[in-house]
Amino acid sequence: MTTAKLNSEYWNNRYIQNQTGWDIGYANPIHIDYVLENTKKSARILIPGAGSGHELSKLWNMGYTNVFAIDLSITAKKRFLETNPTFPDDHYIIGDFFELEEKFDLILEQTFFCAIDPKLRSQYVQKVHDILNTNGKLFGVLFAINFHDGPPFGGDSEEYNALFSSRFSIQKLEKSYKSITPRQDKELIIEIMKK
Repeated sequence: MTTAKLNSEYWNNRYIQNQTGWDIGYANPIHIDYVLENTKKSARILIPGAGSGHELSKLWNMGYTNVFAIDLSITAKKRFLETNPTFPDDHYIIGDFFELEEKFDLILEQTFFCAIDPKLRSQYVQKVHDILNTNGKLFGVLFAINFHDGPPFGGDSEEYNALFSSRFSIQKLEKSYKSITPRQDKELIIEIMKK
């Protein structure tokens, strides 16, 4: 796939055509468990590439009122708001992650990093660093395998370590033992703190 086409039109079409294989249909327990165990309800949380927003909805309904999403797909946002009518419209941002200026305490990574052009990964690391507050963290799941065509675009722990270690303290980068069945042995847990 030509990565130049990974724009809002591309992602809207994926939702319109129901080509959302990354969407497991519910909030990923890995993320929810982490937030419950490590994050105050007042924390500002960002979910980039939130799509259908399962984690967003779950956290909001559990009292995390400062949870935000950013996505390129207006179709995904509309669908989310139809099923979550009490969620604040301005907490689901339609726009480019790389232009985001707000600050957050935690960024939850699920399927955003693997959906962007691999040439943008250094910029992703810089942007995550820029929008995290002091001692802010990124927690999530990254692919532990490479794909020939993407998205998704995979990677491995060596690549991730090289990418993140200059700007972050890597607290965890290890095999995920809680992945859903189709992703078993294909994912890594990452937890990093802003230096």
